[in-house]
Amino acid sequence: MTIWSHLHAADVPAWTELTNLLARVDRTEEFYDAEDLAEELSEHGFTAERDSWALWEGDQLVGYGQLRVRESHDGEVKIYLAGGIHPDYRRRGLGQQLMDQMEARGVEVAQERHRGAPAVWAVSGGVEGASVRPMLERRGYAIVRYWNEMKRWVTDEPVTVPEVDAVLISPTDEHQEATRLAHNEAFRDHWGAGPRSVAEWSDTWTARSNRMPLSTLALGADGSVLAYVLVGQWVPEEAYINLVGTVPTARGRGLAHAALLRTVSLAHGYDYVALDVDSASLTGATRLYEKAGFAQAKVTCSYHRALPAIP
Repeated sequence: MTIWSHLHAADVPAWTELTNLLARVDRTEEFYDAEDLAEELSEHGFTAERDSWALWEGDQLVGYGQLRVRESHDGEVKIYLAGGIHPDYRRRGLGQQLMDQMEARGVEVAQERHRGAPAVWAVSGGVEGASVRPMLERRGYAIVRYWNEMKRWVTDEPVTVPEVDAVLISPTDEHQEATRLAHNEAFRDHWGAGPRSVAEWSDTWTARSNRMPLSTLALGADGSVLAYVLVGQWVPEEAYINLVGTVPTARGRGLAHAALLRTVSLAHGYDYVALDVDSASLTGATRLYEKAGFAQAKVTCSYHRALPAIP
């Protein structure tokens, strides 16, 4: 008999085990340490008792779900649904039941926080052939975006960082707010992106996975953040670039390119540097990364389904 509850701190070891199993079976390669998942339970705007689900068979965690909410710059609300079912317990209707509960909670959140705003449920479709895709399509979801995961292998060859009209440095805590403001400005014209509040950005900036010594800021003469590359680490061999951006007024000056290469030059001891990019980016981000030596490793997709109108 499956027992339904919510994720708690005591569940983190079992949650970690299931998450990393799914990363292998579903070929997402999204691995997490227990400490990283524990942080997610205290994220701003997330209440585990209402926004998470845990499915148990005896003392084994066989499924979990999470819900997060973000508002886009265009006013659309995105309700992100994430989770998974242990491969030995699939095709028993648990995934459908989990989606039913997460979608219902999404409607509640839209009513509570964003009444009258257009809203969508958003779910990752994983890689081609992922078992979740047929289920999502039966529920009325459709692919809205493809994402390119790109990698650059770290070698002994020196990395040349071009000179630019900016100072390239690794960020410190004093740059937290300036980088938040730069990010909100840089991503204003990016599909699906939304403004980060001070509290949300604090979660991002202070996460244990961050690797600020590998990250790079491009500062103007007045000390303002013009471009940034922020790096995290979840597995020993990979330096993962979480965010890359340039404020609109500084685009076309090669700042992000130089910042990327500086970060690559600092990635000694890693096998490769990786990132994900919107395949239809209006700023030509894929070309930027290819110029910096990155090559496509795999493709994932995002599914959306519009919520019914909420008066």
